[in-house]
Amino acid sequence: MRSRFCLFVALSLAALPRLHAEAGKDSPYETVLIEPLKTSIYVGHVTLKTTPMKRTGDAYAANYDAKVFPYFFESEKGQLSITFTEDDLAKLAKGQVVFFKGHAENSDHTPRRIEGRALPADAFHGKIKVRVFVTEKLELIFNGEYRFSESHG
Repeated sequence: MRSRFCLFVALSLAALPRLHAEAGKDSPYETVLIEPLKTSIYVGHVTLKTTPMKRTGDAYAANYDAKVFPYFFESEKGQLSITFTEDDLAKLAKGQVVFFKGHAENSDHTPRRIEGRALPADAFHGKIKVRVFVTEKLELIFNGEYRFSESHG
């Protein structure tokens, strides 16, 4: 009987790494949602919307749509990516501020530098500040909220 128990324990322990890896696929940190962001510009505003940001490796990526009012001809769409490591996620879970960097590219292939910070209210949602460097001299600053896709209270 003891040898069966030892075999059961050994097989169970051998399965743990596989179970942990599968749990990572459904991690609550796989998708982050950013509420639409808005900032003022001279005689107008810019609204920035993103699709749900999906995690791949050490980065989150999404499509974006920036609407400029009343200068609609300045509106653009594209893709963005921000670097966010496992260490950054651990800091968020502990309630620590995380600074991040990234880049975007609009549909005309014009690059945009991104910098920001996430200030967690808890491990699954909080406030976010995003700086988009449109040109060397033009920087748009957006403040809003983020939340990871699964509901956690």
